[in-house]
Amino acid sequence: MKKTILRRDSQSTTAPIATIPSFLSRIYNSRGVFNAEDLELNLSKLLDSSQLLGIDAAVKLLVEALQNKQKIIIVGDFDCDGATSTTLAVHALRAMGAFDCQYLVPNRFEFGYGLTPEIVDLAATMKPDLIVTVDNGISSIDGVNRAKSLGIKVLVTDHHLPGDQIPDADAIVNPNQISCDFLSKNAAGVGVIFYVMSALRSALRALDWFGGNCIKEPNLGDYLDLVALGTVADLVPLDKNNRILVEQGLKRIRAGRCRPGIRAILASAQRKPENIRASDMGFAIGPRLNAAGRLDDMSLGIECLLAEDEYSANQLAQRLDQLNQDRKSIEADMKMDADIKLQEMDFGEGEMDWGLCLYEAHWHQGVIGILASRVKEKFNRPVIVFAPADDDPTIENPELKGSARSISGFHMRDALDIIAKRHPTYLSKFGGHAMAAGMTIEKKYFKEFTQAFDTVVREQLTAQDLEATLLSDGALSENELTIECVNMLELAGPWGQQFPEPRFDDTFELIQQRVLKEKHLKLVLAKQGCTQMFDAIQFNSEWVGKSIPAQIRVAYRPSINEFRGRKSVQLMIDHIEPVS
Repeated sequence: MKKTILRRDSQSTTAPIATIPSFLSRIYNSRGVFNAEDLELNLSKLLDSSQLLGIDAAVKLLVEALQNKQKIIIVGDFDCDGATSTTLAVHALRAMGAFDCQYLVPNRFEFGYGLTPEIVDLAATMKPDLIVTVDNGISSIDGVNRAKSLGIKVLVTDHHLPGDQIPDADAIVNPNQISCDFLSKNAAGVGVIFYVMSALRSALRALDWFGGNCIKEPNLGDYLDLVALGTVADLVPLDKNNRILVEQGLKRIRAGRCRPGIRAILASAQRKPENIRASDMGFAIGPRLNAAGRLDDMSLGIECLLAEDEYSANQLAQRLDQLNQDRKSIEADMKMDADIKLQEMDFGEGEMDWGLCLYEAHWHQGVIGILASRVKEKFNRPVIVFAPADDDPTIENPELKGSARSISGFHMRDALDIIAKRHPTYLSKFGGHAMAAGMTIEKKYFKEFTQAFDTVVREQLTAQDLEATLLSDGALSENELTIECVNMLELAGPWGQQFPEPRFDDTFELIQQRVLKEKHLKLVLAKQGCTQMFDAIQFNSEWVGKSIPAQIRVAYRPSINEFRGRKSVQLMIDHIEPVS
């Protein structure tokens, strides 16, 4: 698929931010940051929890639970956001004096997502007084009703978009509820429960709970490593509030003030805590935790995060690393299947569907989300990948689990809602966000659903929307391609969803090239007007085995390469194209 480098709006009419170098000001301006105050990422700048609809009712439930020594069960989700949310809730409630606080995470293969009636029945065997959902629950109508029928109170904390009906819970905290004034609608599940715990601590402090019960008041800053991890891994947009949470969490990890489980996972990924960046959360820690939920049981990941000593954390981290290796192997096989399937599919006059739906009977339910992401990246269109919900061939009307990934301009959950309203029988259930969603359909509706999905995509996108573009922040001068400036860029984040890491482009002369491990390109490039040459590398390059022109346009991210004690600027190449 052809890619086009497109430079971001330079905001040339905007006055530069006086306190920082001009190239940084240009980058911030293109991301909606126009003054020095917006760059202040101190905890004092966090939004107040009182803005959250339902926070008072939630705190009242939790205070009563602590005062009356009630049993609390945290019901989480089986992804990284769910794992960090669960860990934070359990840690914080126990630290605040909860008499009995346990957790339960649905096994995705047995119970599916959320607070289902089945998971409530399982929880009921533990005889809880209160169920607290984290990173789920806003769509759990039947599950909440089941809990209430059993006399169990329910507090829902979630961040997913609510449907037309919300559950009859005793309290709901979700910034995406209608009438909620909380300005950060992009909070991850772990961010929501962090706010709930913060409000609870304030209420307990006012009651002299800690002094009266000889309990050391917990420092909620100690949980920011979890908040940062869950926020980045869940790919929620990094608005200012989320950037504060992520930045403060990263600072604590770099300073060595993080839990043993995170240190152990970083070690298994060969990352040093003192050098950690937001991208390490998304590409090193998150996948290892998610592997537990995808292939086994997320309890393994939660226990790693809950571990209080280095030895236990390291043992669990090694198991997570092995699961991640297994996940990679399964993913590679599924990607090969998908490539073959797309080649074989009949697209009529040759035009690929605008909305792609893929299914194979032997695909692994836990890996379909990753495969959907890979196919989306390759073809730049909304993708849904399905796998069997159950491997029992005797089921009369088998169901398929689907995982969807979207592109800019197409709201996936809203699209599924449109399909559900037009074709009420197709979707058994669905939920999610703009860029990612999950669903269940009966296998017999797969073909019809595929057609309905493609129709909705064509209604909402144009052919131009399907053209792949690489957004660039323009060119860097020789004076900006220095170790000092690269360090500035790394510290200028945190970078992430909708606040992307800077990428630049320029024309270079190719001086040298060689292939590494038969798939990577190592280059030496010269830039016109520069006295120095630059080492560059492109991983999994499509140019391997091809003749690279002498003059090329390169989209790249500058980094620092350290070899034998010598540091130099290296260009991490995202795209190479001939100079026209």
